[in-house]
Amino acid sequence: MTLVRIDAVSAADRVAALDWSGIAAALDQRGCATTGPLLTEAECSGLIDGYSNAEAFRSRVVMGRHGYGRGEYQYFAYPLPTLVAELRAALYPALANIANNWAAALGLTTAFPAAHADFLARCHAAGQSRPTPLLLRYGPGDYNCLHQDLYGDLHFPLQAAFLLNRPGADFTGGEFVLTEQRPRMQSRAEVVNLRQGEAVVFATNQRPVAGTRGTYRVAMRHGVSRLHTGRRHTLGVIFHDAK
Repeated sequence: MTLVRIDAVSAADRVAALDWSGIAAALDQRGCATTGPLLTEAECSGLIDGYSNAEAFRSRVVMGRHGYGRGEYQYFAYPLPTLVAELRAALYPALANIANNWAAALGLTTAFPAAHADFLARCHAAGQSRPTPLLLRYGPGDYNCLHQDLYGDLHFPLQAAFLLNRPGADFTGGEFVLTEQRPRMQSRAEVVNLRQGEAVVFATNQRPVAGTRGTYRVAMRHGVSRLHTGRRHTLGVIFHDAK
């Protein structure tokens, strides 16, 4: 049997080979799903090293100045780096199927197109034309408050975050956290432990949940717990653009 190295397969082909039925089931059950390692160590290092290239980004945000937490992040400018653009376009079609199923379950008439370029055209027509994929950087004591990445009236209900460093080796703490605010119930928290190069796919805003009296919607928020040591970088892939 011939073993194929992950670095010999394009990112788009790696995305296509994911267990999408399992990812859809996990998203339906918990509002999040992990992919297993999807990016190579070299790809992770390249993205991290690119953080210092100011020309690749349209803006930089220091979280503490806005009450978002501690740490910082930068939004990529168009044109996106090749790997980021490839991931965004490759992840979208399968997620659009899930998003359409969620919309139907919630009784919405929203229909997301099959191709990401067509969805971006809708965003731009609505005045949302600024790219939203971003790199986040955390140091000791940094954290990200619970939030939602909406950026305008038009938003895609799913997004992804890739961990670029090695947990336990490059940093400690800094777990990805999701909360689910259920109607007339206490909120539920979920901690997602990722490996280097692995992504978590999760609900951007709301998701459907099947209850005894039918389907209802729950609000989701996400963040990162306090980093204890080291440095942590994340690639965020958001599918709608911003105003």
